[in-house]
Amino acid sequence: MNEGWHWQRKLLPIDEEIRARPFVRLLVWWIGGLVCQHCFSLGWGGFAILVILLGGLLVGNSTAGESKIYEHRWQWGAVCAVLTVLLAMAVAEMAEWRSLHHSKREPSIIMTIAEQSQQRLVEKIDRLSLTNGEKSVLAALTIGYKKALPREVRKRFAVSGVAHILSVSGFHVAVVCSFVSLLLSVLIPSHFSLRPVRWMFTVGAIWIFVAVSGMAAASIRAGCMLTVYLTGKYLVRRRTDSYNTLAATAFCMLACHPAYLFDIGFQLSFIAVFFILYLQPPLRDIIHVQNPLLAKPWGWVTVSIAAQAGTAFLCVYYFGVFPLTFLFTNVPVIFFASLLIPVALVWLLLPIGDGFLQRVVEVLSHYLVSTTDLFGTLPWAAYPCRFSLMEVILAYAAMGSALLAIAIRKRKSQL
Repeated sequence: MNEGWHWQRKLLPIDEEIRARPFVRLLVWWIGGLVCQHCFSLGWGGFAILVILLGGLLVGNSTAGESKIYEHRWQWGAVCAVLTVLLAMAVAEMAEWRSLHHSKREPSIIMTIAEQSQQRLVEKIDRLSLTNGEKSVLAALTIGYKKALPREVRKRFAVSGVAHILSVSGFHVAVVCSFVSLLLSVLIPSHFSLRPVRWMFTVGAIWIFVAVSGMAAASIRAGCMLTVYLTGKYLVRRRTDSYNTLAATAFCMLACHPAYLFDIGFQLSFIAVFFILYLQPPLRDIIHVQNPLLAKPWGWVTVSIAAQAGTAFLCVYYFGVFPLTFLFTNVPVIFFASLLIPVALVWLLLPIGDGFLQRVVEVLSHYLVSTTDLFGTLPWAAYPCRFSLMEVILAYAAMGSALLAIAIRKRKSQL
């Protein structure tokens, strides 16, 4: 009797961990529906018939008594899964219909203001004493303007394994959030009554940056996740589950715009963040670094390895190349970008002309591009290869199976 109770007590945390992430399951069902709609259309007639049949199954189970409901709880889960898949297919079909019948829809006021502000900032960047390539990299890094980015520059960044730095994503938004939080910690006292004020300024600055940078899928993802995290930190004062927050963000984005699922930035951004959350902690614990000056670079190294492991197959599929020098390039490039982004944004937003800040922006931009060129021109910097779609699916299935097997073995050893 005591042994059985002890066995159940050990299994309880795993069960609670699974139940604590309902958005993860919901996201899997939703993506399944979008993929089904992309492959074959169900139609509203079939959708209505299946909803009626599933509704009858729910009504039948609800009148069977409490014990019967518990016995058939798997049917409730299956019904919710199928309903979510069908709803995702209906939303995708409606979004496709709207895109076909409203292809010439006028841009929103927010997008118009953001584009005008972006253009004014690009004109200020053009006055810097930099090469055209360095100016285009700075514009892409800070405000997401990539129209003037030469193809040669894109290729060198891709070969070096730092192409992600050119697209405004979670890293850029996190740097802006950290800088704003540091600035507000100096200007606004950390009093309980002032927490909503700090939340309002921080979240407002994040979404202004996301809007000015072009509202890319990766930046929207980062903005949503940081908004949820900051809401829990400053307003609700509760910790948020990272996986649940990531899944909820993806679900909301796909519910509003299902075509995001087939966007390269969306795919790379979410899979990179997932692997960072899953792989970075055990990688970081391989070597316990006590020195704070070395702990930060070691954290950058483990983050780069985790993100590269997650996005490797997609990069090979889309770009046909696998970078071999990413580990040596990411650390200095991330260091320069972490300094360049806040300094450049302050210089761009303030009415400052020639001066110290402009010189700092020019020096950091030059060193960032030079570091990338140094590794990107090496003959062994990248390995050319290309995967088909089926090979990518099989590769991720094999990786997921291996990680799942390791996790199951680890949990069994803890019981």
